[in-house]
Amino acid sequence: MELYPLKVFLTVATERSFSRAGEKLLRTQPAISLTVQRLETELGERLLDRSGRELVLTDAGRIVLDYCRRFENLERDLENAIAELRDMAAGRLVIGANESTTLYLIQHIVNYRRLYPKVKVQVRRTLSSKIPEQLIDGDLELGVISYDPEDDRLEAHAIYHDHLCFVVSPQHRFAGRAQVSIKELGMETFIAHNVMSPYRESVLKAFNKAKVPLNMDVEMPTVETIRKMVQRNEGVAFLPKMCVEQELESRALIEVDVLEINVERRIQLLYPSRRALSHAAKAFLEVVQTPVAGAR
Repeated sequence: MELYPLKVFLTVATERSFSRAGEKLLRTQPAISLTVQRLETELGERLLDRSGRELVLTDAGRIVLDYCRRFENLERDLENAIAELRDMAAGRLVIGANESTTLYLIQHIVNYRRLYPKVKVQVRRTLSSKIPEQLIDGDLELGVISYDPEDDRLEAHAIYHDHLCFVVSPQHRFAGRAQVSIKELGMETFIAHNVMSPYRESVLKAFNKAKVPLNMDVEMPTVETIRKMVQRNEGVAFLPKMCVEQELESRALIEVDVLEINVERRIQLLYPSRRALSHAAKAFLEVVQTPVAGAR
């Protein structure tokens, strides 16, 4: 059933006149009358008693009038809800990120929430490799990754530049060194992340090129567990600097340069290039245009 005939009937029932309803809706009286007749035919019930000088609602007419008013209220609620979205007084923003890249969002989300406190922000933890596909399929509005997706269906905006850093415990034999050679790492036990990434591949290639064994005898599921293992001097690790900044500042971990390894991480905010973004997503893109502390 179309909504327009209900709106016409609501006006007729309120005005108790086809002619006055026509004037209000800028339609002719015959057009208004025909619309109501078609509605009655569709419902299989007479809605108006036309026998007297004024139109009188039948029992069916009173029921339909009640629903017409409900529809009118829903239409008003819809208009208000859309207006709130435009004014950023409502809405939801869904961003996909993996464990480590979520850290790069923190300050941006803080800034965003200060400007738009009524927008609900949901960060979904997902594998970085799956984020481009989820964006294209519409499961996510925005995504954060640390590699080039190489897909012309996606736009990318760099929000942070970082690098992999080699970290050791303060008790480790390298803790007093500013730099080491990759050839000195052949006897070290590396605490590795058990999720494959382009950066892990870069480290593997560097060790293969130098013909140095890379002993990844321990693999952990999260950056947090890797960090704690290294702090306990159970091994060493390559981790994104953003993930260990606090530990480096407090000297719970020590960064040592590896001469042959310089792996930059460019953190990118992705969004579909061929799909309209919500008001909430557009506003977030505007927020990330302002550099945060640490961005270069």
